[in-house]
Amino acid sequence: MTTQRRTRTLAVACLLAATATLAASGCSKSETADTSKGDAAAGAQATQPADTSGKGCTLEAYGAPELDLKDAVVGFSQSEKEANPFRIAETQSIKDEAAKAGVKKLLTTNAQSQLPKQISDIQDMLAQGADFLIVAPLNSDGLEPAFKAAAAKKVPVLTVDRKVNAEACKDYLSFLGSDFVEQGKRAADAMIEATGGKGQVAILLGASGNNVTTDRTKGFVDRVKEKAPDLKIVAQQTGEFARDKGQQVMEQLIQSKPGITGVYAENDEMGLGAITALKANGKKPGDDVKIVSVDGTRNAVQALAKGEMNAVIESNPRFGPLAFATAKKFYAGESIPENVLITDREYDQDNAGKSLGGAY
Repeated sequence: MTTQRRTRTLAVACLLAATATLAASGCSKSETADTSKGDAAAGAQATQPADTSGKGCTLEAYGAPELDLKDAVVGFSQSEKEANPFRIAETQSIKDEAAKAGVKKLLTTNAQSQLPKQISDIQDMLAQGADFLIVAPLNSDGLEPAFKAAAAKKVPVLTVDRKVNAEACKDYLSFLGSDFVEQGKRAADAMIEATGGKGQVAILLGASGNNVTTDRTKGFVDRVKEKAPDLKIVAQQTGEFARDKGQQVMEQLIQSKPGITGVYAENDEMGLGAITALKANGKKPGDDVKIVSVDGTRNAVQALAKGEMNAVIESNPRFGPLAFATAKKFYAGESIPENVLITDREYDQDNAGKSLGGAY
């Protein structure tokens, strides 16, 4: 991405953020701002929606009682083990913002990547008196029992980072997260640029059963088909969003598809696993095999700065500011959109070193 294109993209994001109903503040820092303040700047980015869509939902329409967050018990249900930097940053962001908002009590649980446990976690928090729930769903389907339990108690459920196949303003309040199809498109653009639009690409798919994997795949495949017909997608295999699994799959692909010249990893952990596999097989990642991934973890951006990756599309996990700003607006009687999509930056080999402070 050129400096001019990054500047134009950010300017558009700022304009959209200024007009969005949930925008908390204007864009005041560039992508390559002082990296000593990178973490704060990146956290603030999640409070600046790029788009709000879908029908609105009010406190009255949802049927929830009035509530002051300072008198509230708020529950946060994390879906996956916090071995992944995305999950660590996400949970910490919720905890930090709950403290800033003065919430009476914050309950936190971790489903350890087990759907039955996430259901019971949510039900347990309701039993402990949770008045408002923030849920990072493990899958797009399967949480119906938990949502029904929340609805029975008129407890609003705000979903973050993954969508659920349910009815907004009835089963849940709103979805806060990234445009995952757009992430896939941007990853494809970066891959096309890195490969010259020719060669063989493998996709390391995320976990099945959620919209993140489906959307990131669709965005990438559709854009490659549209813009680079000579860039052939020769393999699609799940690495389950895990580094060790990504490494294992890459090792297999090196043997079964020796002509691969590019790897699209649907999260950074799988991309880092692919780097390890390529090195072990005498290949130079970032050169012999181009690598583009999604997330924006510190380890991936460092790999990018070293030339072992070619681009990283950010997926911002710092939902705390936006989640609690949304809750405050909801309880103040404002209408909350069904979808609140945030802006995500893009790291390339030109800005990786300067932007490292904003990675998580």
